[in-house]
Amino acid sequence: MDRYEERWARTEAFRRDRFGMFIHWGLYAIPARGEWVRSHEEISLEEYQQYFDEFDPYKYDPKAWARLAREAGMKYAVMTTKHHDGFCLFDSAYTDYKATNTKAGRDLVREYVEAFRAEGLKVGFYYSLLDWHHPDYPHYGDQNHPMRNNPAYQNEGRNFDNYVTYMHNQVRELLTNYGKIDIIWFDFSYTDEYNDMRGEKWQATKLVNMVRELQPGIIIDNRLDLHDAGQGADEPVYTGDFKSPEQIIPAEGLKDGLGRDVPWEACMTLNDHWGYCAADKNYKSAKTVIRMLAECVSKGGNLLLNVGPNAKGEIPRESVEILKRVGRWMDDNGESIYGCGKADLPKPEWGRYTRRDDTYYAHVYDTATSVLQFDVGREVGKVRLVSDASELVKIQPWNLEHTNKKLVHDVFVDLKTVNLPDEIDTVIKLEVK
Repeated sequence: MDRYEERWARTEAFRRDRFGMFIHWGLYAIPARGEWVRSHEEISLEEYQQYFDEFDPYKYDPKAWARLAREAGMKYAVMTTKHHDGFCLFDSAYTDYKATNTKAGRDLVREYVEAFRAEGLKVGFYYSLLDWHHPDYPHYGDQNHPMRNNPAYQNEGRNFDNYVTYMHNQVRELLTNYGKIDIIWFDFSYTDEYNDMRGEKWQATKLVNMVRELQPGIIIDNRLDLHDAGQGADEPVYTGDFKSPEQIIPAEGLKDGLGRDVPWEACMTLNDHWGYCAADKNYKSAKTVIRMLAECVSKGGNLLLNVGPNAKGEIPRESVEILKRVGRWMDDNGESIYGCGKADLPKPEWGRYTRRDDTYYAHVYDTATSVLQFDVGREVGKVRLVSDASELVKIQPWNLEHTNKKLVHDVFVDLKTVNLPDEIDTVIKLEVK
């Protein structure tokens, strides 16, 4: 089995699940201006220390988070174990900059793992390759570091190999101390005028080999290399198992350097920030989320949808309400998402298609026309609403030319005779004979 075939085999369950929860949480929830606040505002480590001293998420209830994810129809989760600020939510032996040394006083990652497993969800870890707390990570001149413009933080004397050893040791801890882990989500590689932070800069081949040894069934994202790096015949092992477009859904799915389909997952925020931002009320509607999910699946991809809990440890009320509405739609229509993928059909004007084997699912957004036409290129037997399994009557329009071979397999449904159950996305099941 070559690497391409291995990638598809390894991601089989991932591609079947299709919908996951991303969780960005850390010290940055206290200033509440997003997860990049320390970089954007060029906050010194000494000034940022106040948030470490204050961190006390006394309402943290990962069981409630896990129930919400399950109720939303999500099948897996990925949580930040360490973000770019270097603060660890887990009990690492290699740093004092961790949740167990705050007022929280416990391993928050362990509680997350146990809670999400108990709800039957797969568990993933996000781990930042960047670390603005570690003394050996490049400071001055690095395009992202909070002290990039401060000449007092020159890089002479910094030993990046020490940081890489630290990073590898922490990844080993995460993949050794918490049982089976399904996904590891590294973030991120980049280049700038002074640094080439990608691939073997992270000793990525060695790191991936360790990951595979510790967790043979795990899947790895593509961000140990540059985000847009290709996958192909001569790819290094660290190109990962799936691509991870951020805040965008690809126009036609994604392919490798040889033009072959590859597994992918779009990671999207519910508002305009990953970490909690008190002022950001620009939340997506449940309608937008549901159609984003259908869009991803129709192109062969997953959706990883983010929540940013606040400093108390609560997922914002707006996020909860949106996810519960999404969950009600998934209760009715989940079969058109789970285990489904692209239908290899032209994109219809009224919505999208998804497909599982010989079953096609029409996701109907636009009902302005009185008659819907479905053309899956094969003879269709039963036509049903997915929400209640009720049969829909196929009609033969009076002006249809029976001799037109282009329409020989087309199916028509008169919407005037149907009470479409969902204005967001009514799903119609087309069973091929």
